[in-house]
Amino acid sequence: MSKISRDSDIVELDGPPEFEYGEKVRSRLNIRNDGTFPGKEIGEVLVKKGDEGYVVSIGTFLQQFYIYGVDFVSQGRKVGMKGREIEPVEQAESVIEKDVA
Repeated sequence: MSKISRDSDIVELDGPPEFEYGEKVRSRLNIRNDGTFPGKEIGEVLVKKGDEGYVVSIGTFLQQFYIYGVDFVSQGRKVGMKGREIEPVEQAESVIEKDVA
């Protein structure tokens, strides 16, 4: 019998969403099409690390994760992302400012 592998044993749905509607966020990773984004090839990059967008929806996946619909306005696409794939823009900017100081 094979084991089912999950991204994490943590169930995010035990608490409130990490991000809010309208919050400006930044991609922490390059995000590729896993086959769920219409009109793009599987494996094609949808969002590059550092791209910024706004949370426009909050859903769930596998009764375990929040999925944030992020509107990347400059790319003209909305992409579903896990919380670990994005960060608040304000937090990222404050880290950069501390590194510079």
